[in-house]
Amino acid sequence: MTSDKNPPSATLPEIEIQWRDVCARLRGEVGDTAWQSWLKPMAVKIFEGGRVRFSVPTRFMRDWVLDNYADRIAKMWRELNPAVLGLDVLVQAERSAAPADGPRPGLGAGSSAAANATVARAAAAAHSLSAPLDPRNTFDAFVVGKPNEFAWAAAKRVAEATKAPPFNPLFLYGGVGLGKTHLMHAIAWYIRTHQPKRNVLYMSAEKFMYRFIRALREQNTVDFKEQFRSVDVLMIDDVQFIAGKDSTQEEFFHTFNALVDQGRQIVISADKSPSDLEGMEERLISRLNCGLVADIHATTYELRLGILESKAEQLGGAVPHKVLEFLAHRITSNVRELEGALNRVIAQSQLVGREISLETAQDYLKDLLRANDRRVTIEDIQKRVAAHFNVRLADMFSERRSRSVARPRQIAMYLAKQLTQRSLPEIGRKFGGRDHTTVMHAVRKVEELRTQDQAFAEDVDMLRRMLEG
Repeated sequence: MTSDKNPPSATLPEIEIQWRDVCARLRGEVGDTAWQSWLKPMAVKIFEGGRVRFSVPTRFMRDWVLDNYADRIAKMWRELNPAVLGLDVLVQAERSAAPADGPRPGLGAGSSAAANATVARAAAAAHSLSAPLDPRNTFDAFVVGKPNEFAWAAAKRVAEATKAPPFNPLFLYGGVGLGKTHLMHAIAWYIRTHQPKRNVLYMSAEKFMYRFIRALREQNTVDFKEQFRSVDVLMIDDVQFIAGKDSTQEEFFHTFNALVDQGRQIVISADKSPSDLEGMEERLISRLNCGLVADIHATTYELRLGILESKAEQLGGAVPHKVLEFLAHRITSNVRELEGALNRVIAQSQLVGREISLETAQDYLKDLLRANDRRVTIEDIQKRVAAHFNVRLADMFSERRSRSVARPRQIAMYLAKQLTQRSLPEIGRKFGGRDHTTVMHAVRKVEELRTQDQAFAEDVDMLRRMLEG
């Protein structure tokens, strides 16, 4: 009979069979994505002195396994075989390993050079992944006004930081064409110009997802992880794109944690604040909220005029000031559309050889001006819904909760979400200073009633057509 001090041993083949049993249980716990990425590449090498020694392809993988899975693996294994006292994990090129609960193994000169070369290759590959940057999108070219000055100051602070990230992540959000991408490009340009040794990776969330899917398909997730975790600054644009895409969110979550733990800077943009991103995991929303969240508000007339003046100067076009004032008053949706309108006016006047005037600008932009005239506002929605349900306009902002008033108010909130580019907090403010969660509840309630009540759905659809027409 064997005492507890001398637990029964096992041969290496038996240990490998036990490892397969542990893997099966772990896979059920952590899911296929994590199992494929972190546990499947582990190979049993030696079993001696009560310790199982594994090898993995990279240092990062070794550290991740030791930090996140080693204790659970050891506990599961002891339930199968009390002879297993612990486990060691080493990189394939290493000759020794440290205990799971001890310091990381030291590398010899040859191994260190190889590891450094691997990191350098991963960094170079990550740099090549980066999307092209627009040379016009610098801090100097960004027109600062009240709606964007906070986001601009935060972006400048991140770009100029030389030590630890001042806030991590920096999360920029706002409607389409308000300057989020411009600020992200400006950060990247500044760092590449002033700190060229830092590796900056900028890409859209859509491209991040496609790269991850391709890595899964090609069974090459190790390289994918090394590339994204070797950067000094990771910048992901339009992160709302991965909402509802669970596997991509899982990978992004682990990438986020790995970079923050290493003191690397992360910058993210979206069309809504983290708390308003529907279809995003709670743990990821929590991470996105843990840094600095900076809102870029809709432009004011003064800011639009300043942007047009700056743009006209860059383009070298002789544009009368009254034309710039006219455009700033009439095109209020976003900066891209505003700059596009000015580009059209200057280009067409140069091509046909006509001097720019208020009349020619109106002629060149007839279609765009008509579209802006048709654009629905929250005030339009509130008036139309109040008239349709025969309630007072003031009831849209009041605290009254009777169904005859609350239901039209919820429909108006729903239509504001569907027909405008306003964020949930902005919509809430337009309805008597209500919280964004009230708007979310209204949207969900109307969507639910539309599926249950055909007459209700037809009523809402008719209102929408009237507003859009």
